[in-house]
Amino acid sequence: MANGHALVPSLVPDRDPQLTIVSADDALCATTTRSSDLKIEIGHVLCIDAVGYSKLLINAQSELLRQLNEIVRATPQFQSAAAAGKLFRLPTGDGMVLVFRENPEAPVRCALEICRALRGQPGIELRMGIHSGPVNEVTDVNERENIAGAGINFAQRVMDCGDAGHILLSKHVAEDLEHYAHWQPYLHDVGSFEVKHGAVISLVNLYNDEAGNPALPAKFAQSRSPRHGRPLVERSGLRPTSLLLPLIAFGVFLVAAFWFVARPAPSRPNNPTLANTKNTPASSIPEKSIAVLPFESLSDDKETAFFADGIQDEILTDLAKVADLKVISRTSVMQYKTIRARNLREIGQQLGVARVLEGSVQHAGNRIRVNAQLIDARTDTHLWAQVYDRDIADVFVLQSEIAKTIADQLQAKLSPREKAALGQVPTTDLVAEKLWRQALDLVGLASNPDAKSALLRAVALLEEAVARDPHFLRAYGLLVTAHIDLYWQGFDHTATRLAQARKIIDQAVKIDPNAGDVHLMQADYAYKAFRDYDKARAELDLARTTMPNNPVIDIYTAAMDRRQGRWEESVRNWERGINLDPRNFRYLEEAAFTYQALRRFDQAGRMFERALAILPHDQFVHTERAQLPFSARADLKPWRAELSRILSDDPTAATGIANGLFFCALAERDPEGVNRALEAIRPEGLRDTYNNSLWSRAWFVGLAARTFGDQVKARVAFTAARVIEEKAVHDQPDYAPAWSRLGLIDAGLGRKDDAIREGKRACELLPVAKDTIDGPSYITNLALIYAWVGEKDRALEQLALSAKLPSGVTYGELKLSPQWDPLRGDPRFESIVGSLAPAAP
Repeated sequence: MANGHALVPSLVPDRDPQLTIVSADDALCATTTRSSDLKIEIGHVLCIDAVGYSKLLINAQSELLRQLNEIVRATPQFQSAAAAGKLFRLPTGDGMVLVFRENPEAPVRCALEICRALRGQPGIELRMGIHSGPVNEVTDVNERENIAGAGINFAQRVMDCGDAGHILLSKHVAEDLEHYAHWQPYLHDVGSFEVKHGAVISLVNLYNDEAGNPALPAKFAQSRSPRHGRPLVERSGLRPTSLLLPLIAFGVFLVAAFWFVARPAPSRPNNPTLANTKNTPASSIPEKSIAVLPFESLSDDKETAFFADGIQDEILTDLAKVADLKVISRTSVMQYKTIRARNLREIGQQLGVARVLEGSVQHAGNRIRVNAQLIDARTDTHLWAQVYDRDIADVFVLQSEIAKTIADQLQAKLSPREKAALGQVPTTDLVAEKLWRQALDLVGLASNPDAKSALLRAVALLEEAVARDPHFLRAYGLLVTAHIDLYWQGFDHTATRLAQARKIIDQAVKIDPNAGDVHLMQADYAYKAFRDYDKARAELDLARTTMPNNPVIDIYTAAMDRRQGRWEESVRNWERGINLDPRNFRYLEEAAFTYQALRRFDQAGRMFERALAILPHDQFVHTERAQLPFSARADLKPWRAELSRILSDDPTAATGIANGLFFCALAERDPEGVNRALEAIRPEGLRDTYNNSLWSRAWFVGLAARTFGDQVKARVAFTAARVIEEKAVHDQPDYAPAWSRLGLIDAGLGRKDDAIREGKRACELLPVAKDTIDGPSYITNLALIYAWVGEKDRALEQLALSAKLPSGVTYGELKLSPQWDPLRGDPRFESIVGSLAPAAP
């Protein structure tokens, strides 16, 4: 998605010779004037409120208002409107009201400019409301010219519905803006809400990657009976078996960072039990295997919870350095954090370990007490226990001490290097560690619509962490991950972003060139910046020597195996990674996608079932599993039944499964179903869950209109979509997904030469020889481009190639999807379809 700043329209000054400043109460309350003197006009109103203002001391309030006034007055939109006499400025005590004349976009531009300026002022939190409505000039109590009216009152009500960071628009303003392609990605419907005197207002949340707050306003979330608000959801549901989705990076989300192993799962069941997971046979459980369960915080304060998580995590990390042990990764063990009555035998079987370490943490003043106990999970017997009372400053040494003791209890053989590693601490700065943990949670939002903003916030936190502790290698590693994710996922696919990552790696190399963290950084950079698989594999091999229990090394290798066409090696490496992280939902999901790419649909289904045993209510995986019969046998019934079941259970789920609803209805050639699906697609479109590439809503509207013969509507929609994609290829000229999307759009517009050139450009940027996961999707899209522009022979040539490749086109798509209708009836096309047909039972 293009950055918000670039999408803000250029400012065009208006001309009018009036500017008035009045007092706060007078501004909102002055209404006494003779009706015959009223000069009513439409004002475009921006209400601004400083959140938490009333809790500040008087001096702090004055300073906040001074800074806020300076920021607002310095914005280009404010200055241009004021200079042209097109602005009323109304202070309101804890904020202000700005009334712009004649330009409905002006308050929105100004709000975004204020947000960008506030990034340098973290102590100021605002909420803003925007509405266009009637205003009129009045004479206030000070006998000065003022302005009042329903437009201002309504804008204030809109603002009052928001929380810190929100920019809320009335539905009226949003409807004006949505006619412009550059505003459409910013607009997110919230729904309706009842305010004072029974009035109901319909609101739209405006945000992008640089400004606004994507969260549902608290008043809406808490309302017992919201009218029809549509919730914001995290997953778009775009998947590789859905037609025309070129951004099919099965492993992109999974391997977006080497630190993925430490990221939280998207959600977790309240009580994992033996019945809902695959268990490891007792005979195959290694004797020297252990799971370090989350430590319990015995105090209510957040600081103690922070220490409890940190101590458990560091003990786990230290033990994972020992090659003679099998140590379960953090993602799997953290699923047991909220369980008070743990059944350790079941947990041991679920995780495939013989031993379990658990404990508790108490924090009081400068002292900390840690109680740790080692248990044989097979017999539920205690093997060792110890209570440690230490000064808070010794917490890092304590973690290493416990890890050494546990290694001794397990009779692990330690090399000299491993003994030395157990005594190393990542940092001795508690603030730096807290910053790192906060950033870790943000980097974990890879599938969130706000992923870019989360990554940028993580960068800021990590830069502060390494400034506090310039030797904090783990923070350097996560900082590299954040930068590389911004590049890899298409948020900032530029040489500048890569240079930032390279600079951090060079700093880390100076600290310790042989550290496993440094080798992981090098591998991440080699793979995602240049797809230099050999270099990345060499760095992974070096990392494994110091991180023998890090499943990310196996998972990362499995993902590269897929990109290089080493499919059987990929399957084996997924299994190795899952062995060390058996309850990692995403690993199981990705393993399923590997089988799906190989068209081994039965095995994919079984792997999806294992994932659902961990997150039984995950709608995305439910729809993926139900879609398999469509891909394999052109059987739509299970897919349609599952989508209907999900909507029956949760009518608000449509937005989260909009992709499935759309393509299933399209394959059914059901125009009403397609229209219902379009209603569920957010204004900004659908983002691929795994590589975060955005398909604009206009693309789906155009595709639907083209399918059902509405050429006028298709042209309008494709034209709007083209504006977005043309900018994407301009800003990121070597980003293959954007070129492929633009080619499809131009094919829909009949721009034959442009479409072919763009589709071929995507294939050149990411050929199958370089990437056997993404490459086939661009070949499939090129085939469709040729089909749409009347180049049947060339279309069939590309389609035949796609059909022979893993992760290429599927039988169900060719058999039922209407986009291939231009080729139907040609014997060559029917032969390709037949080559993918399921074997006779």
